[in-house]
Amino acid sequence: MAAEMMRSDPLTMLPSLGRLFSGGFPDPMMAAFMPLLEEGNLPVDIAEDDKNFVVRASLPGFKKEEVQAEVKDGVVAITARRAEEREKSGERFYRRERRVGSVSRRVALPAEVNEEAVTARLTDGVLTLTLPKAAKAAARKVSIN
Repeated sequence: MAAEMMRSDPLTMLPSLGRLFSGGFPDPMMAAFMPLLEEGNLPVDIAEDDKNFVVRASLPGFKKEEVQAEVKDGVVAITARRAEEREKSGERFYRRERRVGSVSRRVALPAEVNEEAVTARLTDGVLTLTLPKAAKAAARKVSIN
């Protein structure tokens, strides 16, 4: 009995690369590095126009004093923490639940921003950060001697 030889393509054993990277990443290589660039559990929307990036995060129930936003080296970091304890005198508690919580998110932006001109607004439970894009350096002609 002769053994049959089969030509094997290792890519057919892997999931389709198209499906693997169909999550909306512009570059498949970036998909591999996204876990390194992002962390946290706060859902955000990031939009872009010609002049700005706009980051929106849902923070219902948080006051502006409980929210921190930071932009450094092209990474946006948002953290919100709250601790609330209420006690009514004269009551015997069957159940007493404390409202303590925090959410955070760090996201790398796809281009440099002017960190000095970033603005933030918390309205109706939505934090909106407007991050102006950094001016691109103009090409400089170099004279050849």
